[in-house]
Amino acid sequence: MKHRAIVWFRQDLRLHDNEALATALRMADELIPIYIFDERVFLGKTRFGFPKTGKYRARFLLESVEDLRKNLRQAGSDLLVRSGIPEDIISDLAHQLKASWVLCNRERTREEVDVQDALEQRLWSIGVELLYSRGKMLYHTKDLPAPVQHTPDTFTQFRKENEHITPVRAPLPSPTALPALPAGLEAGELPQLPDFGHDVFETDPRIALPFKGGETEGLRRLRHYLWESNAIATYKETRNGLIGSDYSSKFSPWLAAGCLSPKFIFHEIKRYERERVSNESTYWMFFELLWRDFFRLMGKKHGDRIFLKSGPQNKPLPELENDREKFETWAEGRTGVPFIDANMRELAATGWMSNRGRQNTAAFLVKDLGVNWQMGAEHFESLLLDYDPCSNWGNWNYVAGVGSDPREDRYFNILNQARNYDPEGKYIQLWCPEFKNLPAEKIHRPDQLSARELQRLQSKNYPVATERFEKWAR
Repeated sequence: MKHRAIVWFRQDLRLHDNEALATALRMADELIPIYIFDERVFLGKTRFGFPKTGKYRARFLLESVEDLRKNLRQAGSDLLVRSGIPEDIISDLAHQLKASWVLCNRERTREEVDVQDALEQRLWSIGVELLYSRGKMLYHTKDLPAPVQHTPDTFTQFRKENEHITPVRAPLPSPTALPALPAGLEAGELPQLPDFGHDVFETDPRIALPFKGGETEGLRRLRHYLWESNAIATYKETRNGLIGSDYSSKFSPWLAAGCLSPKFIFHEIKRYERERVSNESTYWMFFELLWRDFFRLMGKKHGDRIFLKSGPQNKPLPELENDREKFETWAEGRTGVPFIDANMRELAATGWMSNRGRQNTAAFLVKDLGVNWQMGAEHFESLLLDYDPCSNWGNWNYVAGVGSDPREDRYFNILNQARNYDPEGKYIQLWCPEFKNLPAEKIHRPDQLSARELQRLQSKNYPVATERFEKWAR
C-alpha cells in the first residue's frame, strides 16, 4: 500500500531548507504539493477597511508560487494550485486521495492559527494526521535555552542569551528528485491579479530594487549581495540609506514569503566571513536576523496582545485617535513634511520603504499626528512587499511604546533625521518632484521659503507644515 502525503505550502515557498517537504519525502511514497490562495487573505479587508493583501504583495506572491511550481516540476513533481478556503480544500483532498498525512509549516499568529486549527479538526474527523514543521526562524525553538513563554521581553537580553550559545542548524538541501503526482490530479491554473481585484501594473522605475517573487530570485539576490557585489562588507555603514539597490540587503520580501531560509542566509554569511571578510557589517546582518526571531517569539509569547492598541504592556493610549483625515494626509504623502511625504509616496508607489523611513513615518503618525498606531500597522500590512505579521506589528508596538521592549521616548526630530540621512535632499526630490529646483537647505526647511517659492509649492497643491519645523529647529 502506498503512503501519500500532502505538503501544504504556506509562507515557505521554497525547496531549500524546507522541513515539511524533507519530512514528507522520508515518510511517503507519493507527495502532493499544494498552495492555496486563501480568499480571506487575498480578497479580505482589515479592520480599518484596507485590502489585506495589496497589489504589490499579491503580484510578488503570484510570482513566488509560479517559481515554486517551476522548481517542483524540474524535480519531477508539480504544484497543485487552488483558491478558496484552505481547511476545506485540503481536508476534501486528503479524503479523496486517502492521504496518510498533511504536512505544513506552523504559523504563530491568530488568523493563521485559526486556519491550521480548523484544518486539524477536519483531518482528525477523517483519520488523517496533520504534522507541523518549522522554517520561519533562524533558531529552532527546541534549541533555545528556555521555553518560548520564558523568552526575555527585551531584545538585548534575548540576544545575550542566544547569540553565542544557541546553534543555528544547517539548512536542509533542496531535493533533486521528487515523485510524480498521482495520476488524474489537475494541477490547476494560477490566478491573475484581476482575480484579486487589482489591475495589472508596471513597476515604478524609481523603485529601490525591481523585486520579483520566488526562490530563484531570492537566491539570486543573496548571491549578488554577498558574493558578486561584496555589499555586505559595508552593510552597517550603508544600511540607513534611502536610494539605490545595495544600501541594504532587501532580503525581507523573500524572507517574509519563505522564498529564502534565514538559516541558509546565516550559513552563507559564515562562509563569506571565512572566505572574504568578517567585520561589524557581517555581524550586523546576523543581528537583523535575530530581530526577526525575537519578534516572532514575542508574537508567540504575547499572542493577540501584539494586535491590541494597548499592546503587550496593556498600556492605554487614549490620546491616539482613529482620525481618518489625519491618517489620509499621512498615507497619501500630504503632511507638509517633505521627508515624511517622500517615504509615504515611495511606499504607495512601490510597496517598499527603507528601515529608516519606516521608523520615521511610524513615529510621526503616532507622536506628531496623534493617530492610532493600529491604522498605520494595517496600512503597512496592506501595502508592504515584505509584510510579516510578527515583524510588522512588533515594530509598530515598539514605536508606539506598548511593546515588550519599551524605551522611555521614541520621538524623532524629523528635521534632524532628514538632514542626517538625506543631506542633499535627493531622496525628497526623487519622490516629491515639487522640490526639484530647490537647494537642499530649503528642501529641509520649506517653512523658510520666500513668498514666491512658497506660492510655487502651493500651486502644485503641496502644503507646508510651518509650525512643525519651528518646533524641530529649536
